[in-house]
Amino acid sequence: MSIESDSPAGSARLAGNPAPVAAGAGFADPAALGLAAFALTTFVLSFFNAGLIPRTAEGVVFGLALFYGGLVQFAAGLWEFAKGNTFGATAFCSYGGFWMAFAFLARFTDLSGAGADAEKGVGLFLLAWGIFTLYMTVAAWHTNTAVFAVFVVLTLTFFALSIGAFSAVAAMTRLGGWLGIVTALLAWYASFAVVANFTFKRTLLPVGPR
Repeated sequence: MSIESDSPAGSARLAGNPAPVAAGAGFADPAALGLAAFALTTFVLSFFNAGLIPRTAEGVVFGLALFYGGLVQFAAGLWEFAKGNTFGATAFCSYGGFWMAFAFLARFTDLSGAGADAEKGVGLFLLAWGIFTLYMTVAAWHTNTAVFAVFVVLTLTFFALSIGAFSAVAAMTRLGGWLGIVTALLAWYASFAVVANFTFKRTLLPVGPR
């Protein structure tokens, strides 16, 4: 998920001088962890949104949203900050925050007094995340094909779910669920590629050009 650029280290190496050690250079790539946490949590929730699993069992998502999609992904974002990757840090910390906010909204926020307007509030919540994801998609164009594909489909997912919440059209929510499943599978592939390519020390799974 890193975005490489010209650096003082590269210039020093070309000049034959010892390259300075970059801050956080000893960290492993946190992208695999962040993508995996995002993918698994999205996968489970999307099955409920798609209508494949009854809503009565939706409580299984909340622990994932708080701990794996939330705290673990947020931690991956902090490691991206340490590595100097603004894109990865912004993405993982933000979506970690999203999952924690989702868990709080679903479990601890009382919207019973809002009546039918509660769904409009949820629609606004999802719309705002769709807007954020849209501009992150523009930045993702300069990462790689796998990550860019994740952001494209995730943008469509948020907008479909938002329309479903605002309009109370169940078909749009189900569409958002299916798009979410595709998003999760793409994110899992990107995570798998990072882990496999590092472990095998070669490009076992391509992620596409930048």
